[in-house]
Parts: sequence; structure tokens; C-alpha cells
Amino acid sequence: MDFEVTKAITESWFARLQENLCFDAAIVGTGPSGLIAAVKLADAGYKVSMFESKLAPGGGMWGGAMLFSSIAIQNEAVYLLDELEIPYKRYNENLVVCDSVLATSALIYQAAKRGVVIHNGMSVEDVMFKENRVSGVVVNWGPVVREGLHVDPLSFRAKIVVDATGHPCMISETAARKNNITLNTPTGKVCGECSLNAVEGEAMTVENTKEIYSGLYVCGMAANGVFGSPRMGPIFGGMLLSGEKVAKLIIEELK
Repeated sequence: MDFEVTKAITESWFARLQENLCFDAAIVGTGPSGLIAAVKLADAGYKVSMFESKLAPGGGMWGGAMLFSSIAIQNEAVYLLDELEIPYKRYNENLVVCDSVLATSALIYQAAKRGVVIHNGMSVEDVMFKENRVSGVVVNWGPVVREGLHVDPLSFRAKIVVDATGHPCMISETAARKNNITLNTPTGKVCGECSLNAVEGEAMTVENTKEIYSGLYVCGMAANGVFGSPRMGPIFGGMLLSGEKVAKLIIEELK
């Protein structure tokens, strides 16, 4: 039985890996914006893989605000909760609140059941860069990267790469630094996020969601970090709307 268990796990995992070495979109980071983007792209028939360096997908949404497991979402994004059957309660005329654990797990489930492949425990340490275009991701195990072990990575090809890594903007920063490219930002580089301003931060999260270099898009907090806009705190409507917007932009490009 022990051998059968090992054989079942390794055969199924490697079969899935072989089927997903090339795909339409690689989404790096599995927070709410990335998960919404994955759901919308999968609904449109595109092949999507997500990469999460930690064990659990979901980004910073799990913890709510300072480990208070409740998050706020403004009216403009409530229709996305309805579409994905995520329950919420009306707080006032502008906001609804929902349980952070329920909402996060629901987003993960909705992405996974649509066929989105979520690689947890896998870090993206670089991008593939060919003919002046970002054309894939270079990956290694999350613990290998954190420990600084000298282990060579593997690569996955993707038509589009989405930086959904949140505050660090890791993919955008790496692509710009290693290839000396000019990003579609005010400085041509990663500007770095400003201090908290919930109203402006929410609006700019959606505004900043766009292609910043050929083949490379940003969404969620990574978008604000790249463009030098404020962070927004424990309100998540802008994150959800950003994920929906980046999916629409990618679908338009891939048509």
C-alpha cells in the first residue's frame, strides 16, 4: 500500500506537470486580484497556471485586518461576490463585510474547480525574456529560494505573465533590473508604493492595472507598487476589480 500511495501521487502530479508546461497566462501570486483574474480567464477558455511561494494560496486576505477575520468590500465590487456565491453582510450604504477565511477559501475553490493549476510552494525567481518580450517564468521550490540553496530552476512558457505579487512587485522589479528595460511607469522602473490612503489607493489599484511591458501585466497591490500609488489597507473591492480588469485586458490581447 505504501508503494501504491507514492506511485499514485507521483504519477498524477507529474502527469499534470507535463500537461501544464506551456499555457496562456502565468499569474505570479495567489491573492484576491490574481485569483479573480484566474477565474475570469478560465471562464473565457484560457489555460492558466498560478504560482505561490508559500504553502497556502490566498495572499494577505486570510488575515483580514490585523488578524481580525473580517474584510470590507465597497459596493462597486459586490457583484463579484454574488457571481462567486461568497456570502456577505451589509454594513452601511457604502460597504459590505465578509469573513476573510470564507472569502479567501471560496476564491481558491472557484479558481481550482475551473481547472486553474495552482502551484503552491513554488517561487518564481525570474522571467523568460525573448525578443524583447516577457515570455514565461523561471521557477524553483519556495523553501529552496528562502534557504538560498544553489539549485538550478526550471522554466514554464506563457503567452502572458501577470505580476500579482503584492507589495514587493517582485516580477516587475526583477524583469526591469535584469534586462535593463523601460517599464510603462512614470520613472520607467518600479516606483514603489506610497503610504496608506484607502480612497485613492482603491481607485488607483484599478487605474494602474495594465500592461507595463510586452507580455507583462500588473494587478492588485503590485500595480500600485509599480506606479507609486498608495496602499489601501484592509478593503478589498479594488483588488477584486483589478483582477477582473487584468483578465479583460489579457483576453483582448489573446483573441
